[in-house]
Amino acid sequence: MSVKLTKQSIDLGIVTTNGPAMLAFYRDVLGFEFLREMPMPGGAGTMHQMLCGESMIKLVVLDETPAVAPPGGIQGATGYRYWTISVSNMGELLQSCAGQGHTVVMKEREIRPGVRIAIVADPDGNWVEFLSLG
Repeated sequence: MSVKLTKQSIDLGIVTTNGPAMLAFYRDVLGFEFLREMPMPGGAGTMHQMLCGESMIKLVVLDETPAVAPPGGIQGATGYRYWTISVSNMGELLQSCAGQGHTVVMKEREIRPGVRIAIVADPDGNWVEFLSLG
């Protein structure tokens, strides 16, 4: 049996110990639409909900510090290591990220004809890949 979608996008939860910097990166630098701040169930912390297109990005700041996954993107460890956002303004995004002190892990490059990618690290070291077609 396959998944029967009720929504054509995903919700992504990012747990952080660096709430203000992470919120500033996703909301202010990347320009995600901030929806709301709400307490986590059971009072374990706070969730900041933002939209990236139709996908919900849930930035979770817990009251107690959890174990921290090793940074380093694809080669850093197993598990979810990066996510991809398709964009039409890659140059502007990279300039904005670098200008605000965020690490550009991979400069813009063509990976096959008509497909360009670049990767930026968020304040926690999670990799965000930008993909541009054309």
